[in-house]
Amino acid sequence: MYTKQFEIRWSDVDANRHLANSAYTNFMSHTRMAFLIEQGFSMRELAKYNIGPVVFYEHMYYFKEAFLGQAITVSLSVSGLSEDGTLFKFDHNFYNKKGENIAHCEMMGAWIDLKARKMTALPEELLVIADAFPKSEAYKVLTKEDTREKGKVPKNLVL
Repeated sequence: MYTKQFEIRWSDVDANRHLANSAYTNFMSHTRMAFLIEQGFSMRELAKYNIGPVVFYEHMYYFKEAFLGQAITVSLSVSGLSEDGTLFKFDHNFYNKKGENIAHCEMMGAWIDLKARKMTALPEELLVIADAFPKSEAYKVLTKEDTREKGKVPKNLVL
């Protein structure tokens, strides 16, 4: 499990004076990118292959409030990868200074080719790294069907 520590800043708090839902998203994104960079997925490497990560969904579960000035720890566990590395799934947990789990998020994403704007498999060099990611107990090999496991599909507006 990878962890990153943060202090809740004034800009992270909403009108209810607790950690804003958008701040949870920002802390998770920062944690994911720090993890990927430390694993060898630097901006230079991503630019070399012209790929970038995209988020399909983030399902948040809030358990306890967090407030201005408090320290929090955000964890990341790799809970899924597709065989070719196109798809990935991460679990995030938020903990207060007592180690209490204050929120949980299940996140799924993919790698896209930044020119074609389509999902793409990881190049072999990065796939080897991804295959060695530390994996959670709930880890599974992902397939395209996992991207629709909640039954959500696009429904266009009829004009």
